[in-house]
Amino acid sequence: MTHTHILRVGIAPYEKIRERTLAIARGDYKPSPSEPKIWFSSMESLAQILSTRNKLLLEIISQAKPRSMTELAQLSGRQKSNLSRTLKTMENYGLVTLKKGKSGEIRPQTTFQHLRVDLTLSSESTRHH
Repeated sequence: MTHTHILRVGIAPYEKIRERTLAIARGDYKPSPSEPKIWFSSMESLAQILSTRNKLLLEIISQAKPRSMTELAQLSGRQKSNLSRTLKTMENYGLVTLKKGKSGEIRPQTTFQHLRVDLTLSSESTRHH
């Protein structure tokens, strides 16, 4: 039985993200499981990471399951150096994992099947009752 992996992404000003992270670290705030796991400070930063080229890259990784960066470079038609940079950034945001194989090759894997963006329009964070 397969279940769909949904990755929730939130967009909030950097200060709000920082406040939330510190509150969680202090134990003052416990996020609910339905809250976004990954935060971007703007639509622009999200759009940069999920550009059309990068979205296609994630689809290739998810569907073709390449066993190495070399294989991904062949499948995507992109340079390995360019892929490494892009995938490192995606890894920092938790969109992919880069697993090192026995022979040293790096195997990229996506962490989700669906990405859901939660956009809060009010300045106050909305609380669920």
